[in-house]
Parts: sequence; structure tokens; C-alpha cells
Amino acid sequence: MAADVRSWWARRSLRLRLTAAAALVMAAGLAGAAFLLVAWLHASLINGLDQTVLQRAQVVAADEDSSRITAEVPATSHAEAAVQIVDGRGKVLASSANLRGRPRAFTFPASRSGTPRVHTVHDIPEHDYGTWRAVGIPAGTSRDPVTVYVALPTESVDRGLAQLTVALATGVPAVVALLTGMVWLFTGRALRPVDAMRAQTAEISASDLSRRLDVPPAKDALGRLATTFNDLLGRLDAATRRQRRFIADAAHELRSPLSTLHTRLEVADHHPESVHWPTLAPELLRETERLNHLVDDLLQLARLDARPRLRLRPVDLDEIVFTEVREARSRTRLVIDQHAVGAARLTGDEDALARVVRNLLDNALRHAATRIDISLRTAHDTARLVVADDGPGIPEADRERVFGRFTRLDDARARDTGGSGLGLAIVRDLVTAHHGTTHVEDNSPGTRMVVLLPTRTP
Repeated sequence: MAADVRSWWARRSLRLRLTAAAALVMAAGLAGAAFLLVAWLHASLINGLDQTVLQRAQVVAADEDSSRITAEVPATSHAEAAVQIVDGRGKVLASSANLRGRPRAFTFPASRSGTPRVHTVHDIPEHDYGTWRAVGIPAGTSRDPVTVYVALPTESVDRGLAQLTVALATGVPAVVALLTGMVWLFTGRALRPVDAMRAQTAEISASDLSRRLDVPPAKDALGRLATTFNDLLGRLDAATRRQRRFIADAAHELRSPLSTLHTRLEVADHHPESVHWPTLAPELLRETERLNHLVDDLLQLARLDARPRLRLRPVDLDEIVFTEVREARSRTRLVIDQHAVGAARLTGDEDALARVVRNLLDNALRHAATRIDISLRTAHDTARLVVADDGPGIPEADRERVFGRFTRLDDARARDTGGSGLGLAIVRDLVTAHHGTTHVEDNSPGTRMVVLLPTRTP
């Protein structure tokens, strides 16, 4: 029950965190957008108001000259506009109706540039409005110059922006709340397949790696994740099956010599008077040698599976071949011809390459009828090592299978001659570790084991 509660809370906590993060991002984005909108709209409205003020001032200036100025400026379409015409001594010559009888309201000088500057004016004396946008432009004649001042209140702009700000302050949280609810729903729906995958993954154990996750129908990232995870499970399943099969085969191979040793020693223990030790001792020694060879091969494969670092250095492969041929000749009467061995220098692990040559020679010794031919040559940055025998040969259908572990094409004869079925598997693994390849060719009669190794470090 506690585990279920923790699992539920973990899923809900992730959903809450995702939703909270999305809400914060949306709130920040909408608030920033609202602020930019208000700022842009304020600047746009003020600019429009400035253009109106300037146009009105230009109209008034065009209609008035010092000889025709009356005490009151004619009414305009902008009833709230404040207009004053001031002479060079600062005396108010005329004004709009809303400034009639009022003192001078504008003190800044007239703009002489091509684009008159608009000023912000506060608290025009004895007037109801607070903030104005005002401009002053020169008018009249050179003998009687005057300045035309025109101002418009910003109240309508401020009131509209205040209403918009209130609307945004009310609407943005509502929109954020709505979008947060939608994110909560969509997140729950999006995480539902993830939770299903988690539950299925929790049910997969090391003893049953054959199970797979359900792949969502949508071709999205989640579907690709499920497919990738299924591929990983497939590789783990194959590796586990291969490891179990290897352990079973190893146990079977070890049991045979151990059973032989145990049986013969048990008979000798129960019937010591019937034991002929000069005959029994060599037989027991052969079984222990076979057992020692098998354990050595198993240890080598275990090290290769662990992917150890090879001790790479420049080595002469031809010298390794000559050394292993001398050792093989001491164990057989078969002809071993090495006249076709040429110089081949490459970068590799000397002990590993010696094991490759030794295993190929051991395999050839077990199957050759009269002779073994070895050749070694280098071409196009590749060393080609060939160990050929004149034995029964390997059928074409089995030429890849012979490199598998515990593979014997003639099981009974291989056991009698001491083969464990691991020699060629070790050869392939060691050659692959050197970035090389191995394959089998027809020798007519017999078999040609071919090893290709790069002479330059990949």
C-alpha cells in the first residue's frame, strides 16, 4: 500500500511540477505581452494626440495674423483644446473659450525647427484637466511676431489605458488559470502512456526478458522511446540467452572429464588390487590435460567477453607464426609447410595473436590427413594469414557455424581428439578485437582458415 501511495504521489508530483512550470511560463509570457501592449498602445495614442495638437496649431497659425487677431480664437472640432496666442512681450492676445480671461498658461518657447517639439504640461491654471500635450509654433509677421500655443488633454488616453490595464489585470489571470487547467489535463493525458510504460517495465524481471512494452500508435518521441527500449530488451534477452547457453555448455563440457576422473578413481579406490597404475596414470593425466585446456579456453572467452584492453605494440606476425609452427611440429608427424610465410608487421597484442595462430594450428592438426600449409602475406595494408589442411573439409553451410562456441561438426571424433569446440570461437573474438575478420575457404581437399588483420592501427 505504501509503495502504491509513493508511486501515485511520484506521478502526481511530476504532473504538478510540469503544470506549475507551464503556468509560470505562461503567466510571465502573458504579463510581459500585456505590459508591452499597454506601452505600445500608450506610445501610439500619445503620438496620435501629438499629431492632432500640431495640426491644430498649424491651422490656427495659418488663420491668424497680428492685424486680425481677436480676443477669442474661433471654436474648433476639438472643443477641449486649449489655445492661446501670445505676443513677443508675453501678453495673451487671444485664447480659446475654455481659457478666456485666464493668464498665460504656457511658458515654453516656440519651436523653430521643422518638426516642432510637443511638451507635456501639467495643471493649466484654473482648469479641470491635469495633463496636457502642448505645442508652440511661431506665427504673425516679422514686425509683429506671435506664438500660437495649442494643447489637448491626455485624459481620454489615460482613461482608455486605465480601462485596458484593468481588463488585462483581470483577464490575464483568468487566461492563465484556463491554460493551466488545459495543461493539467493534457499533461495527465500525455503522461498516461508513460505511466503505462513504467508499470510494464516494473513487471519485467531478469528471469523473463522476453516481454516487451506496448508501443503507442502515435509516431512521436514516446513511440520512438518505447521502440528503442524494446530493442534494448531484445539485445539484453539475446545476451542473457547466450550467456545461459554458454554456462550450460561449459558445465556439460566440464562434467565429461570430471565424471571420467571420478569414475576411474572411484573404481581404483574400491578395487585397489585390480588397478594397474602404469596404465591408469597416463589415462588420468590425459583427462586432466583435457580439463586444463578446457578451463583455459573458458577463461580466455570470459576475458574476451569482459572486453579487456589489448596490450598493443608493434609485432612481427611472421615471427609468431614460426614460433608456433616449431611448437606444433614437436607434437605431430604431419608435414607443416611454412615456405609461403612472408614478413608482416602490425600493431597488436603479441600473446593474443600467438593464441590465434596456435588455435588455428591445433584445429588443422586435428583434421589434417597428411600435411598443413601456412601462408602469410601483406597487401593493401592488410595481413592475410592462411592455415590450410588436407582433411575432410567443412561443408559450405557450416562454414560460419564453426566459429560458434562449443561447435563440433563431428562431435564424437572431436571429443576423442581433445577438441572443446572453443578454439575457433576464441580465434574469431581475438581477431575481431584487432579489427580483423575470419572466414573459411575450400582447399580441395580440406579447409583453408583465413584471417585478415589490418597492418595499420584503425
